[in-house]
Amino acid sequence: MEAKMNHTRRVLLKLSGEAFGGGSVGVDTTIIRRIAKEIKAAVDQGIQVAVVVGGGNFFRGAELAEAGLDRSRGDYMGMLGTVMNCLALADFLEQEGQTTRVQTAITMIQVAEPYIPLKAIHHLEKGRVVIFGSGAGIPYFSTDTVAIQRALEIRCDEVLMGKNGIDGIYNADPHKVADAVKYDHVSYQEALVKNLGVMDASALSLARDNDLPVRVFGIEDPQSVTQVLLGEKLGTLVSNK
Repeated sequence: MEAKMNHTRRVLLKLSGEAFGGGSVGVDTTIIRRIAKEIKAAVDQGIQVAVVVGGGNFFRGAELAEAGLDRSRGDYMGMLGTVMNCLALADFLEQEGQTTRVQTAITMIQVAEPYIPLKAIHHLEKGRVVIFGSGAGIPYFSTDTVAIQRALEIRCDEVLMGKNGIDGIYNADPHKVADAVKYDHVSYQEALVKNLGVMDASALSLARDNDLPVRVFGIEDPQSVTQVLLGEKLGTLVSNK
């Protein structure tokens, strides 16, 4: 019982590239600055925070492939886009007085450390925010899948999926269906079978197979990032409990 009482909450925050761009190409510095402040507020209260960042505000490999670009090259371009987002978030966090480390799956020693799980855990225990970039370092893997994999490897309690433009999981698209109902909780299997759009199927299956809770929430409300990092029950929980 004493060990559980002394347990330090460690979470992985997944932020989409669309969130960083505010729905547009490039980075929205106002949004990133706000997210950085809210992460800092949670770390100041003892939460260990790792972040996986998408790159959809710059490049999306699947969409580039549809336009005729080789899928592998398109995915690598997307991975480089995630690193740009990582560096932006790291900079704004450092401006708030929060030490950070950026780790990437593609070696680029001038701007980031290589991804080493034990080193990431050490940084988190020292109160640093660790930001993971360049996806899995190989094509055909989404950053959703990477978020689950990183969370498992660095032993996080929960994955928090920050969404832009929606505040949880619904039984239908709330932008198109006026009476769409938001779920407080769904099981992994229900999310898979009903294709609720939580994340891609491989990521959801990986979370299910390892019983890793995933919480989907909206980032647009002020303080929502801090609240969910601290454990408040915003959005929708995906788990079997």
